[in-house]
Amino acid sequence: MTKSASRPEVLRYTAFSSDPAGGNPAGVVLDASALDDGEMLAVAAELGYSESAFLTAPPEGLDGPEGRTYRIRYFSPRAEVPFCGHATVAAAVALAERQGPGPLLFATQAGPVPVDVTAAEDGTLWATLTSVEPHIEEVADADLTEALAALDWPSSGLDPAFPPRIAYAGARHLVLAAATRARLADLDYDFARLETLMHRLDLTTVQLVWRESPTLFHVRDPFPVGGVVEDPATGAAAAAFGGYVRELGLVPEDAVLLLRQGEDLGRPGKLRVTLRAGDPRVRVSGAGVRIG
Repeated sequence: MTKSASRPEVLRYTAFSSDPAGGNPAGVVLDASALDDGEMLAVAAELGYSESAFLTAPPEGLDGPEGRTYRIRYFSPRAEVPFCGHATVAAAVALAERQGPGPLLFATQAGPVPVDVTAAEDGTLWATLTSVEPHIEEVADADLTEALAALDWPSSGLDPAFPPRIAYAGARHLVLAAATRARLADLDYDFARLETLMHRLDLTTVQLVWRESPTLFHVRDPFPVGGVVEDPATGAAAAAFGGYVRELGLVPEDAVLLLRQGEDLGRPGKLRVTLRAGDPRVRVSGAGVRIG
């Protein structure tokens, strides 16, 4: 895809990895003011990444860093989504390369999302987003049964220490914990069946997790509603998961968790989730780098 008189430049970045071949790729349009909704969707579909980010001028009245505050929208190849973590990181890194590291503020459909970009000693840029306030809700027994059937997972394959819940931190995700790493690795699901359930429950992804240690988790995220079999690194789900484990008392109020994702796809990425006592929001951090 090349820049033309009618279409702004579309950048390609990967998030949650410093290797262009790792993490989750996203399209980034730093000035999407000339694009309507259909054109944004067309750009996202042409790229084929799980999401792309489109930036425009901030809404009036939003109090953020001068010259570093934007409205941001996210499109998968099939539809707009309210919030996307990896495309937020990608957009923040793209801006930092042009404006320098520092604070940013993005107005998302889910609410304002601050992002702070820092540079490591080796020059790698790291972005930390702060989610909207998370919450979790129960999953109906019939919906859980349908999700497991679509995944072809037996109920005995779940970790009883992590009860199924729908978790939200800007977008809704069904959290299911595998009892073993082998169960997590065995992902061959019914795309259409899971997609139908996810549309009915208004889910963005299903977050499948396996706990290796008290602070280390392996995760996978089927994303059929976006037209993608699996998301390689999912910042929105990581934020929702942080809210989930804290609300259920599965980790301390102050905690730093590492989520490893994408290894089963050959695109390994690392997502750092930080929880702070007294602040309900969740911070998700990761590296980002331009592709090509």
